[in-house]
Amino acid sequence: MKNFRSNSLVSCVGFLATIKKKPFVKFSSALLTQRIMATNTKISSDNKQLIKRSDKIAHFKQDVWSIFTPLAQQFNAANLGQGFMDFPPPDFVIEAANRAINNRNDHQYSPPKGRANLKSILAKSYSPLFKRTLDPDSEILPTAGANEGLYAIFAAFLDPGDEVILIEPFFDQYIANITMNGGVPVYVPLRPMGDTNKIMSSRDWKLDINELRSKITSKSKIIVFNTPHNPVGKVFSIEEMAEINKLAEEFNLMIISDEVYDRLYYDPDVHERIANLPGAWERTITVGSGGKTFGTTGWRIGWLIGPKHLIGAALSAQTRIVFCVNTPLQEALAISFDLAETNNYFENTIGEYTRRREKLMKALTDVGLPYTIPQGSYFILANTAKVKIPEDYPYPDVILQRPRDFKVCYWMAKEIGVVAIPPSEFYCEENAHLAENFIRLAFCKTDKTLDEAAKNLQKLKKYIEE
Repeated sequence: MKNFRSNSLVSCVGFLATIKKKPFVKFSSALLTQRIMATNTKISSDNKQLIKRSDKIAHFKQDVWSIFTPLAQQFNAANLGQGFMDFPPPDFVIEAANRAINNRNDHQYSPPKGRANLKSILAKSYSPLFKRTLDPDSEILPTAGANEGLYAIFAAFLDPGDEVILIEPFFDQYIANITMNGGVPVYVPLRPMGDTNKIMSSRDWKLDINELRSKITSKSKIIVFNTPHNPVGKVFSIEEMAEINKLAEEFNLMIISDEVYDRLYYDPDVHERIANLPGAWERTITVGSGGKTFGTTGWRIGWLIGPKHLIGAALSAQTRIVFCVNTPLQEALAISFDLAETNNYFENTIGEYTRRREKLMKALTDVGLPYTIPQGSYFILANTAKVKIPEDYPYPDVILQRPRDFKVCYWMAKEIGVVAIPPSEFYCEENAHLAENFIRLAFCKTDKTLDEAAKNLQKLKKYIEE
C-alpha cells in the first residue's frame, strides 16, 4: 500500500507539473479526477499481477458443482446433480425456525461449545444409538455444517506431512480440508465385485482390507470412513467395520466416521456405527449433518460426537475458524429434533426416500441403464458404458481435458435434459478411470423433477448399444 500511494503521488505531481507549463490550458476538476483514477487503476492492476496465490490452493481445479449445477438452468434440464432437496423442509422444521428467529434473546454469539438446548437434544437422540450416555457438554460439538466440522478435525490433529487415508469414491471436499491443513491424502478404492454392466447392490462394492493395510505408513494419522456412503450408497456391515477398526487399533489411527446420511437406510439394511465397536470410541469422531437430516442444507449446522479428548481438540480449532455457530438455527435444530419424534419424521422420511429411490430405479431400468441399488443415502450410480456419444461432439474447454464421465454428464445435460454428477471427481487422478463409465444421480427431488428426468432419459435409448 505504501508503494501504491507513493507511485500515485509521483504520477499526480508529474501531471500537475505539465499543467503549470501550460497556463492557458484549463482542465476541469472532473477531467483531473478521471486522469488520476486511470493512473491509479493501472498501478493497481500491475500490482494485482504480482500477487501470487498460495500453494495451498494453486492446484485446485474448478469444482464439479460450479460446472454442472448451472447447466440445469442453462439447458432447462432436470437437476439430479447436486445433492440438495428441491422441496421445502417439513412444516414443523419451518415452524421451528420461525420460533427461533422470533425469540429476541437468541440473536447474539453462541457459546463456542454450542447452544445447550441443541447439545442436550443431540445427547438424548444419539445416546441410545451410541449405546452410551453422551455428555452434552464435552462429547458433542455443534459445527457450522458437517464440512466445517471436518475441517476443524483436520486442523486440530494434522501436522505437516501427516497422511490421511481416504476410501474412494469420497466427498470431494475432503481433499481441500486435508491439504489446507498440511496433510497428505492417501487413497484406497472400493471395488465392485459383481458385473457393473448389470444391476447390482451397493453391498457388492468391497474394500480390500489388505490393500488398505498396504497404504499405512509411519506417517499415517487418520482414516476417513463414510457410511451410508456417498456416492455408492453402501451401508457397511459390522464385519467390514470391524476389519477397519482392527487396523486402526493396530496402527494407532484416528477414525473420522462421516455419517451425515445416518437416518437414510433402506430395508432390510440397518445403519451401524463404527464407534460402537470394542476399543473404537476412544479413537473416533462421528460427523453428523442437520442439513441432510432435515432437508435444510442451507442452514449449515452439523455436529461432532466423540470422546472428550478428541472433541476438545476440535473445539480448540473451531474457535479459531468460525469462533461459534449460528445461534438461532442451533435453537431451530434443537426444536426440530424434539418435534421429529412426535411427528414420526425419521420413519416417514425413510419411506418417502424408498419411494423416490424406486421411481428413479424404474426410470433407469426402462431405459436400459444398469445401476447400483443403494442401501442408504439418496444417490444412485448408473453405468453409462453402453452409451455412445458422437466422437466429434463439441465440449467446452472446462470439460475437454476431464475424464469420460465429465463428457457424458455434460452431453446428457445439453442433449438429454438431465443433470448428473461425474463421480471421477471423487477419486484421485490415478484411480479416476475406475469411475469413467459411471454417473451419479440424486433422488432427493420432487416427483415433478424425477418424472421429468424419467421422461427425458427416454432420449438415451437411441444412443445405447448392446
